[in-house]
Amino acid sequence: MRILVQKFGGTSLASREAREMAVSHVEEALANEYKVVVVVSAMGRLGDPYATDTLLAVVESHEKVDPREIDLLMSCGETISAVVLSTHLRERGHQTAVLTGAKAGIVTTDQFSNAEILSINSDTILEHLANDRIVIVTGFQGVTQRGEVTTLGRGGSDTSATALGVALDAEMIDIFTDVDGIMTADPRIVEDATPLGRVTYTEICHLAYHGAKVIHPRAVEIAMQKNIPIRVRSTLSRGVGTLVTSQAELDRFERRAVTDRVLTGVTQKAHVTQIKISAVPQDRWMAANVFGAMADHGISVDFINVSPEGIAYTVSGASETAAIHVIENLGYSPVALSDCAKIAAVGAGMHGVPGVMAKIVLALTEEGIEILQSADSHTTIWCLVKGLDMIRAVRALHTKFGLHRAVWEAQTE
Repeated sequence: MRILVQKFGGTSLASREAREMAVSHVEEALANEYKVVVVVSAMGRLGDPYATDTLLAVVESHEKVDPREIDLLMSCGETISAVVLSTHLRERGHQTAVLTGAKAGIVTTDQFSNAEILSINSDTILEHLANDRIVIVTGFQGVTQRGEVTTLGRGGSDTSATALGVALDAEMIDIFTDVDGIMTADPRIVEDATPLGRVTYTEICHLAYHGAKVIHPRAVEIAMQKNIPIRVRSTLSRGVGTLVTSQAELDRFERRAVTDRVLTGVTQKAHVTQIKISAVPQDRWMAANVFGAMADHGISVDFINVSPEGIAYTVSGASETAAIHVIENLGYSPVALSDCAKIAAVGAGMHGVPGVMAKIVLALTEEGIEILQSADSHTTIWCLVKGLDMIRAVRALHTKFGLHRAVWEAQTE
């Protein structure tokens, strides 16, 4: 049985026109002899009647809302989407089966609003597929072992889709959205940003973790478990989008992009605060004290540098005041720089290639942009800059590494 999982996001279901395009993608898969499992998000975005954020707004003015009941409320949007899409498909003569996360066999932890999937029993889905039904699953939700409805947090429908793809041993997972694929940079910042034909799981995880919002990184990590390819595609076009797979699979393609391209994309994360604390003589426990206190107070830290001269790290702008208060209560004197931005230059091709950091420094220096901190891994180099320099930094790196040429790859598929 050849199974294809298709996930349609909120904007892909927000209008009748978009839903008709979604139906056409399902029908195309059926014509190619796939058994189709469709995962849906709630329709639209904040302000649209059935969007998740709109549902949450109904109770946001109340102080005492039970987390269990919040998840019940948030699960309604996907249920509405599933029934509406099923109706469209039935009008076209197709047999469908709508399943909630619970009916689809998705069992989760009991951490309401941010549950993790423990297991999936796919028997019910497989039974419907064997009877030639299109299975429509409400994304973003599951059920605890005690039968309580849970939701999976932001990007939860992506997670539902890839987890089902793994459980069903699907041939492919299609993530349909409102863009043509994964771009070399945010097109709102870089006008000549272009869609990428192919990227690795690792590259898209780094892009997603550091600002790109096309697919949730947790979903990609799940697909990696069984090396199931993901395609990020536009609902409103017939384009093939961006293929996300392993490095080994990409190496099998004879015409794999521009061979000297070391960067795949540039992304950014705004509104972060840099915190520096100078070393205190004879206090060898400073770093342990500071990071232990951050953890105890639930403050997430990033971009960490520890040296004999002291420590430097970043927190979200929303956590700045709390972080400073915690540090001062420990008896240290932090120096905070607000409104910074973290720029990530991502590319599997940079591994072992000399001169990549030199080129990044040159690009930023030519623009008069100060690098406040930097770090690297085998696929990513991060630079912290002032927030007012963020847009110029992204554009400078995109231009210096010739990422606009990535369109060549898509055109030669």
